[in-house]
Amino acid sequence: MNVDNYKLRAAEIAVNLIHSGMIVGLGSGSTASLALQILARKLNDGKLEQILGIPSSLAIEQHAKQLGIPLINLEEHPVIDITIDGADEVDEDLNLIKGGGGALLREKIIAQASRREIIIVDQSKLSEVLGTQWPVPIEVLPFGWGSQAKYLESLGGCWKLRKNLDGSSYLTDQGNLILDCDFGLIKKPRELSNQLADRAGIIEHGLFIELASDLIVVGKDGCRHITSSSLKSKKSV
Repeated sequence: MNVDNYKLRAAEIAVNLIHSGMIVGLGSGSTASLALQILARKLNDGKLEQILGIPSSLAIEQHAKQLGIPLINLEEHPVIDITIDGADEVDEDLNLIKGGGGALLREKIIAQASRREIIIVDQSKLSEVLGTQWPVPIEVLPFGWGSQAKYLESLGGCWKLRKNLDGSSYLTDQGNLILDCDFGLIKKPRELSNQLADRAGIIEHGLFIELASDLIVVGKDGCRHITSSSLKSKKSV
């Protein structure tokens, strides 16, 4: 089974956790897009009914509309029953690095509004420590962004301004810039998260700390479904 098949299997398992009548957060990224397609198929087949989706990006909003998934917003329904999303990297405590696709701000807003945040990944996304594979995407206000870059350097980060293929600066759905910042191994992700959150001009960052309730991992050894509650139980023993 190749990586694409792993992602499809993880997406299928996650969508099976959705029940009729739910408000569903629609995550971004390749694996979450597969879940979106499976969800649309179940709606069209009548296996699920009265589902309302809240998209995490303009691209996902457009895709969901094309698939015929009914959409609402957080003003109408401020609490989401279940969100299915992907991640760029996941550590042993279910902390995440997200934002490789640029939707980290909306993804975090949706995650914080969700009763259950289900992350689906293939096994290549797992790391003992965050920062092993991915830099941290950091969304910054265009005004004074150089000042934020200097601040990241003071925290030990090495940043790159994200750009489009034509060399222009990448802009998020909110019109902000993204600095992809390599901090090396992030052994204290909560501490770094707080340092980034305290800085004016940094709109949001891609460290998702204690937001995932479930992790579905599929790889050559099969499927694992890990919950945050089970991890806490093990640590308390």
